[in-house]
Amino acid sequence: MSLKIFHICFIILSTLLCAGVSWWCFDNDVTPQFSYAFAVAAGMLPIYGIWFLKKTRSLTL
Repeated sequence: MSLKIFHICFIILSTLLCAGVSWWCFDNDVTPQFSYAFAVAAGMLPIYGIWFLKKTRSLTL
């Protein structure tokens, strides 16, 4: 498995984890700051993943 594929898999798993933790925080009345922080992270990670794919398109990692 190349480093590029591993990085994309890690971004996908991190996004799913952040979304799950955010949902759990909203559902269990945890401090709203945690809920919003994880929701923002779950929204920003796919943007970073797209940027990473565009940046490394021509590289062979």
